[in-house]
Amino acid sequence: MKNTKYKVLALLTFLAVNTACIDDLNTEPKVEQTLENLLAADPKAVEGLLSRLYASFALSSVEGPDKSDISGADPGESPFVRGLVNLQDFTADDMKNRWGDNGLDQLTTTTNWTSNNKFFKYVYDRIYYTVPQSTNLIRIMKSDNVNYANKNQVIDELRFLRALSYYYLIDLFGKGVLVTNENFNTTTLLPETSRKDLFSYVESELLAIESTLPATNSYGRANKSCVRMLLAKLYLNAEVYTGTARYNDAATYINKIINEGGYQLEPNIRKNFSSDNNTSKEIIFPLLADAVSSQSFGNTTYLVNGSISTETMVPADFGAAEGWAGHRATKAWYGLFGNSIADLQASTDARAKLFWTQGHNWEMNDYKTWADGLPSDKFWNKDSNGVGGAIKFSSTDFPLFRLADVYLMYAECALRGATGTTVPQGLTYVNLVRARAGATQLASITLDGVLDERARELNFEGMRRQDLIRFGKFTGGTYLWPWKGGVKNGTSISDNYKVFPIPSSALQSNPNLTQNPGY
Repeated sequence: MKNTKYKVLALLTFLAVNTACIDDLNTEPKVEQTLENLLAADPKAVEGLLSRLYASFALSSVEGPDKSDISGADPGESPFVRGLVNLQDFTADDMKNRWGDNGLDQLTTTTNWTSNNKFFKYVYDRIYYTVPQSTNLIRIMKSDNVNYANKNQVIDELRFLRALSYYYLIDLFGKGVLVTNENFNTTTLLPETSRKDLFSYVESELLAIESTLPATNSYGRANKSCVRMLLAKLYLNAEVYTGTARYNDAATYINKIINEGGYQLEPNIRKNFSSDNNTSKEIIFPLLADAVSSQSFGNTTYLVNGSISTETMVPADFGAAEGWAGHRATKAWYGLFGNSIADLQASTDARAKLFWTQGHNWEMNDYKTWADGLPSDKFWNKDSNGVGGAIKFSSTDFPLFRLADVYLMYAECALRGATGTTVPQGLTYVNLVRARAGATQLASITLDGVLDERARELNFEGMRRQDLIRFGKFTGGTYLWPWKGGVKNGTSISDNYKVFPIPSSALQSNPNLTQNPGY
């Protein structure tokens, strides 16, 4: 079993203020002072408090899987990874969910999105849980009363976690309020901040800490490459976010990761999605999971158990104690490896083998029928050698950033003409990713080819919707996939779907916020 993932102190209840409502972004003075006194008296408590903020991306709550940091939220439905997959993968071409839950069904069919959808609220509230908590701790750590040998690095890590939260706000919702060290204790409602201004703030925060964070850090904690990866992703999508392309800047940080990060492609791709992926040389930033010490229904437990059904599978074969019969891939994903189940079975590409075919149909005639479409067993709860017993929760970490993504980002930037890149080197990197999987080598690459390779390599990792938007293929009718727009063979959807609606609860809490157009 892995080491304990998140060190949590009972004293962390001091941080458990309700920040889901964005008109309540300050804490009571006595709470802040108690924390300041706590850290002054016991500097070692810093590590527990920092772990608490990292855990906000992986767990529903440090109090256990039956509790949630988000006020009024279902503990199983509200964790970050679950929300990321719901919003980035089920809304796109790679994955569909069959449960028919109100809210989730609208995501999987890209239809009838409204500000009352609970899954938009859960992600939005999770962002505005982590941002104020991080900001409060940053302010306290900056106090002269807190003496901790590593305090500047801790502050930098907190700034990274806050920037990561804002990055997802920019990508998913496009706007919100900007909570900073300076306005944290304001008694007035904060104004709405535009996508461009949020972008500029996140960029400035990341640039400020890129030079000071260490090149290496403890497993699961931010280092220099994590900051560079987030900068690269921010710049890669800058044209969507701000209207101005920044591929040259993306290439700068991509090259730094490749040349200075020390990461390597794992020879066995399965290693990145197995319970021993904490030893992967490829993963740059994981969100941690542990079946004993970091239990959650929303981390990779959601991906593993949700992709299993006793109708066609044996849960224990995947290290799971139960199957939830929810998620299947569509032919828009597995069709990239061939035109039939027989093609997948005959393929030399190891990624074509990450689908369960027995008892399943190639065509998804009904997305609510389990046998229609192929479950992806990309994530499982055994180690990379297939060893592991059946347990309730997953011990497989979620690889938020990994090197294969960096290589494919380089290729895309090269094809878009970024300074510091060449198309031949981009082809080399694409072929390294393909060679690792056992796929045939390519003689040339195109932008559409890179997008397809990103699907083969990165689907079900919380970024497909973002990729399709960047390539101009998410909305409209140029590119269709199964059940896009609620139609079996897909239909056009309107451009307002490029961002999600601001949750009604946020609009009610702060009248300064306005709804995104089209909702």
